[in-house]
Amino acid sequence: MRALGLPHLHRRQLTSTNDLGKQLAATGAPHGTLLSAEQQTAGRGRRGRTWFSEPGSSLLISLILRSWPQLLPLASALAVCDVAEGARVKWPNDVVVPAAGGGLRKLAGILIEGRPREGWMVLGIGVNVALDLSEIDAELAMSAATMGLARRDVSRVLGELLDALEVRLAQTADETLGAWRERDALLGRSVSWQGGSGIASGLTPEGKLLVRLVDGSVTELAASEVHLTGVLP
Repeated sequence: MRALGLPHLHRRQLTSTNDLGKQLAATGAPHGTLLSAEQQTAGRGRRGRTWFSEPGSSLLISLILRSWPQLLPLASALAVCDVAEGARVKWPNDVVVPAAGGGLRKLAGILIEGRPREGWMVLGIGVNVALDLSEIDAELAMSAATMGLARRDVSRVLGELLDALEVRLAQTADETLGAWRERDALLGRSVSWQGGSGIASGLTPEGKLLVRLVDGSVTELAASEVHLTGVLP
């Protein structure tokens, strides 16, 4: 029996499924509680970025977790890849698809918030299941991707994602890292961050990004911001 997804609280509109998830987690909601919405009016990603979606076009969910793996962000991103053909993972928390010219377009985002010392985490996932790129801001559309399905498929994708999460969250760290390496969207690409730049060269056992610098040395990045600056031939 699936441990994730029950109880399930669905709303047509919420400011943020993660905000509601944190409120419920703090008051004792059980492991696996699922919050979903057709639209978020204040959805966000890392660093407070806005997550946009037309009503009913995206899968917008949060799960309350009372236990979780060490590499929760990586495992969650892999679960999204399991239900989105051709998707890859852009460290630390984006799911992308290759674009013409070697670029990457964002298909899904993951936001994890919580209070580990109090025994809970909220896993937020947004996936563009049926988003019509022609109906959104042109600048945003240039970097966005969609699964290209119909809105009626959102509930089916939710079921598939919950099944995939059950498997991925139960895997060992070694299994997660091995699967990640097969879907690493940054490997061999030029990346930059505040204070440096280099070539993405995989992950450490703790899930940090390895970057080879121009002098040949290798540095490790935690969840600091990383920007693509180009694609190697």
